Amino acid sequence: MSKIFYSLICSFSFSSNNFYQDFDIVFGDGGAKILNNGHLLTLSLDKASGSGFQSKNEYLFGKIDMQLKLVAGNSAGTVTSYYLSSQGSTWDEIDFEFLGNLSGNPYILHTNIITQGKGDREQQFYPWFDPTADFHTYSILWSPHAIIFYVDNIPIRVFKNLEKITVPYPKNQPMRIHSSLWNADDWATRGGLVKTDWTQAPFTASFRNFNDAQGCIWRSGSNSHCTSKTSPSWFNLEQLDSTSLEKLKWVQKNYMVYNYCTDKKRFPRGFSPECAATGAP
Repeated sequence: MSKIFYSLICSFSFSSNNFYQDFDIVFGDGGAKILNNGHLLTLSLDKASGSGFQSKNEYLFGKIDMQLKLVAGNSAGTVTSYYLSSQGSTWDEIDFEFLGNLSGNPYILHTNIITQGKGDREQQFYPWFDPTADFHTYSILWSPHAIIFYVDNIPIRVFKNLEKITVPYPKNQPMRIHSSLWNADDWATRGGLVKTDWTQAPFTASFRNFNDAQGCIWRSGSNSHCTSKTSPSWFNLEQLDSTSLEKLKWVQKNYMVYNYCTDKKRFPRGFSPECAATGAP
């Protein structure tokens, strides 16, 4: 394997786990609140506005953890998002989005990967628990070799670096962590058939226990390097071990409800090259 160098300082932070220190509130007209001395953040949505925050740091690779408790009750039309994103017209993005639903129906856990401004790589899952009853950990592992989505340390999706077969892969643009709670009743619930019930507002989602201790923080203008030799084990991860692979197969067999790689109606001319290379899903 050839040695890979990236022009950044790989600063593995000792996360303060404090929203005051780690994040900026970017919109919401008072709808985003930092509580419990910085250890809890809540976002709210009403008819006037949603709300959101973003990390002070930018990252180029890392393993990022956040605990979320989603909007309870009738959350149809709402979307709680938690994702990494760069800037510009050819941005990269790694998405968790949680699509609300009518009371008693399951949430949809929506994932997507955008490279150089192009997405259309959605996979969706039902959670195997009630994501509104308690906090659960949602993690993104982003290495030069693969992107892995985890829920409570169980892998649910793997997107490999397949640049060798001309599949674009996010590896050059630093990204910030973003989160928001917003109204998407034009598409989010049953394709927009179910509208947001504003009599239930304000809707609230909660966040805690952010951890970027394995995040490689981007420092622009630095001459240092983050390399395969100086980084922890996740940096060189190319595939899951056998135990994790079995968990991935269990989730995808029992809880996957949409996979772009098998959507012939949406992609009648065929799917992205990564689908054929890795096999659906």
